Amino acid sequence: MISPADILNASILIVDDQATNVLLLEQMLREVGYRCIASTMDPHAVCALHRDNRYDLILLDLQMPGMDGFQIMESLKEIETDGYLPVLVITAQPGHKLRALASGAKDFVAKPFDLIEVKTRIHNMLEVRLLYRQLEQYSRALESQALHDALTGLPNRRLLMDRLSLAIAHAGRNTSTMAVMFLDLDGFKQINDTLGHDAGDTLLSLVADRLVAAVRQEDTVARVGGDEFVIGLWELNHADGVATLASKVIQAVSQPYLIQGRDVNITASIGVGIYPLHGKDVETLMKSADLALYEAKRAGKNDYRIAAHTDLLAMALTQAAPMDRPRCK
Repeated sequence: MISPADILNASILIVDDQATNVLLLEQMLREVGYRCIASTMDPHAVCALHRDNRYDLILLDLQMPGMDGFQIMESLKEIETDGYLPVLVITAQPGHKLRALASGAKDFVAKPFDLIEVKTRIHNMLEVRLLYRQLEQYSRALESQALHDALTGLPNRRLLMDRLSLAIAHAGRNTSTMAVMFLDLDGFKQINDTLGHDAGDTLLSLVADRLVAAVRQEDTVARVGGDEFVIGLWELNHADGVATLASKVIQAVSQPYLIQGRDVNITASIGVGIYPLHGKDVETLMKSADLALYEAKRAGKNDYRIAAHTDLLAMALTQAAPMDRPRCK
């Protein structure tokens, strides 16, 4: 909910070419208790000021020389791309009220001022504006929770699949390669059982940070469950480069961690699937990488394996789905 303090802390810009009007509005707002008040008598400066400060409310005079309030509102629309203009217009022309509302203003005040009416309209408009912004933030938070892992903040499986689909489409259009790394921590269960789940959660978060630091900004690191991570490599200059990246990731993960005052060591195994060699869609590429991970585990862990060619993969998949294969933790 919006509190009285939230409203009084809202940022307000007064725009009027008459100094007496500016002083009157400033005095009225300060007497009420508003703390963040700015003003300008230059209509050409409004958009730059709003772009830098994102005011919660703009008190805008419609009739000014050089650039009127209607022109200002048109320019503000380029900044407020969601179409919400936090504008309360001030006009001495009754016929301008409907036009102002049609141009995007949310309310209006007639000259000469009725100070009680002005205070009420400002308060009501700020309350609606701040509530609207609060709901936007809440909506973004819910969306983020739906697409990210709660523990590490990494993309979850849902967001990963979307990004892999985009990466594959991009690689297909540009006749290039991309890759998927399926990563599993070696011996995580023993550490979790020995040090406790809090330590295990801390370790997963630290591993997540190292994975993000080890890859490029355009790549995607996701946690898909437990101690399993997937790295989507957006675009590779050549397929051989994925081996260097896999080695780099394994090296990063294997460095000691300081948890609960003690050094903790863990390693990782990685399976790699490369587009289009090991699959031309997300599901096939993920299965290729998962099967390669199984082979890395079976070969002794702390290493990577690149998937077999799709023909060999198809033969393997007829025997057992990679997701169903037991892994040596």
